[in-house]
Amino acid sequence: MRYYTIQAPQVLAPYVKCYWVLEDELPSNSSYVYRSMADTCVEMVFHYRGTFDELTADNTTRSSFKAGLNGQTSHYNRFVTHESFALFGVYLYPFALPALFNISAEAVSNEMPDLQQLLGSEGKQLEEQVMLAATNQVRADILSSFFIKKLSKSDNPVQPIFSSVMYLLQAQHAVNITTLANDYFLSMRQFERKFKACAGFTPKLYARIARFQQALKQYGSKQKSLTRIAYDCGYYDQAHFIHDFKSFSGHNPQHFFAGGSEGAEWRDC
Repeated sequence: MRYYTIQAPQVLAPYVKCYWVLEDELPSNSSYVYRSMADTCVEMVFHYRGTFDELTADNTTRSSFKAGLNGQTSHYNRFVTHESFALFGVYLYPFALPALFNISAEAVSNEMPDLQQLLGSEGKQLEEQVMLAATNQVRADILSSFFIKKLSKSDNPVQPIFSSVMYLLQAQHAVNITTLANDYFLSMRQFERKFKACAGFTPKLYARIARFQQALKQYGSKQKSLTRIAYDCGYYDQAHFIHDFKSFSGHNPQHFFAGGSEGAEWRDC
């Protein structure tokens, strides 16, 4: 299995965290299950080789898109393929949706629209260009040009509330949401409404998912105990850490950090 990232141009850094590639050659008569976990960000994904189907709770499958958007999520999803595959993805901060496409982030929370459904004929054209590109660097260049063009036409590409989203994403400690709202001179109701439009979730839920994502970054730190990981990521105690980790990943953290968990192989690349 091969996983790597490509850096976006500096002008897109406020909106695009990175481009990424995941590919693998599967032996015949085998399968691979990928698990996407709760996430604060949005992914635009192109399956330019092979396809994945979504695994439902009763282990039946339903067709997934060839190219589309994985909105920010508050739960995990599982996908399966029975063939060799190659995926190209764009990891977007959620406020890229209102900033670049005039789409509320809340509209795609826990949703997976295909690209044409999301962007119409423009999405179909973008899908064709990315799928037919000769290399992944060319795919990155195509998408960068597309995003830069969108940015140049945006009426309001930067809103003050965006910085509150980044603050929660980067916080290494528990955040008082009331204090954060006061920092923006907004009532709690106003703050939550504006925040949900650009982040997709309430500030409280978003902060929980961001804290969970901070914990995921500790994967591979085998010298750290679960207690230390929980403390470093701002959890009050290990019980809260275990509860959130199970809810957002479907894994017990002890099993996950030991390695070999379902869908975590790319983290070892």
